[in-house]
Amino acid sequence: MKLDEKLTNKKEKIAVIGMGYVGMPLAVAFSKKTDVIGFDLDENKIKLYKSGIDPTHEVGEKVIKSTTIEFTAKEERLKQAKFHIVTVPTPIKLDKTPNLDSVEQASSIIGRNLTKGSIVVYESTVYPGVTEDICIPILEKESGLKCGVDFKVGYSPERINPGDKVNRVENITKIVSGIDEESLDIIADVYKIAITANIHKASSIKVAEAAKVVENSQRDINIAFMNELAMVFDRMNIDTKEVIEAMNTKWNALGFHPGLVGGHCIGVDPYYFIYEAEKLGYHSQIVLSGRKINDGMGEFVAHAILKKLIETNKVVKQSKVVIFGFTFKENTPDIRNSRVIDIIMYLKEYGINSTVVDPVADKFEAKREYGIDIVNYEEVTDADCIVFAVGHEVFKQMTLSEIDHLFKEMPNQEKVIIDIKGILNKSKAEKENYSFWRL
Repeated sequence: MKLDEKLTNKKEKIAVIGMGYVGMPLAVAFSKKTDVIGFDLDENKIKLYKSGIDPTHEVGEKVIKSTTIEFTAKEERLKQAKFHIVTVPTPIKLDKTPNLDSVEQASSIIGRNLTKGSIVVYESTVYPGVTEDICIPILEKESGLKCGVDFKVGYSPERINPGDKVNRVENITKIVSGIDEESLDIIADVYKIAITANIHKASSIKVAEAAKVVENSQRDINIAFMNELAMVFDRMNIDTKEVIEAMNTKWNALGFHPGLVGGHCIGVDPYYFIYEAEKLGYHSQIVLSGRKINDGMGEFVAHAILKKLIETNKVVKQSKVVIFGFTFKENTPDIRNSRVIDIIMYLKEYGINSTVVDPVADKFEAKREYGIDIVNYEEVTDADCIVFAVGHEVFKQMTLSEIDHLFKEMPNQEKVIIDIKGILNKSKAEKENYSFWRL
């Protein structure tokens, strides 16, 4: 009996290591047809899942409460699984180099609990070569087993888009790879249990690793192009959004928009490519330039805020700036690598302590990771400047009248509205004489 059949007949189990924005939806998808062990070192997160709470908002609490996943923080439970999927985060360090601590730790944990005949598949983003050159040696050392003989390894890049309720793990084409043809076929068959979309078999693990890094680098470069245009158009006094709307009437326009580029993929993956390229003696031109532009957008927006405050005769240090949105993208509580913090920190250099409102964001994580206290909408009063940094649906529903109540008593032309995501009606705001700026 093949492994995929043993899994669907529940004679063997799947283990998902890392129960976050990527691991949870994947584990849920497999649990509909197999027995799944959901492992995470964060005991508090495991307690939440066991209580039927979904802190990621990716699958919803109704699903969490009804799922058959065995949530655990006990690594010895991994001994019960024959198919292991690693979905731990791979961020970057302060010097912009890859931080592989979590994937190395996951490899050690799996290695200590690996049994003969098992398969380990990595989904975490890495640069080409990490799976074979770093992860496999750890697995072999910790387990005392030999890769290719006693166990198999593969790589299948995650493509989950947090907050996206249309493009879900089940219906996104899945890239799979393995150390040999046998493992490739087994891994492809196992993923077919949960994935209804196409399965693309990559010729090697390095090809699959590279595909993940490159697809996000491509998006990063395209957004960087739009950000550069936005900075130039701002000097030309041309509205970037109107230019994009006109450009997008052409059939082959790509539809990218300017903005803050953060998160766990687009704002990180290009640095993995840059790092490995430089190790091989090649200094990235386009990818690195795109990263520099996108990393500088927080400062650019902060400059626009300061300029508007000065234009409206505000004392900068005494100005109250309220920022709506702290997550890295709309309609998700995920604050990882949010670039809104760049705006906040730059304004702080000018004596402005911004107030942050975000009903969607994980407040505990915002405090722990960034030291940011997120306040409730009802607590906002006497603002000099309102900044819409994230396009949450709840913000899009706000009227100008509701926004107006958040300001101090002063003429509309002194009320500053900064619309980074282009979610407000510019014509109405300008007709009401607000001091309005959008990226």
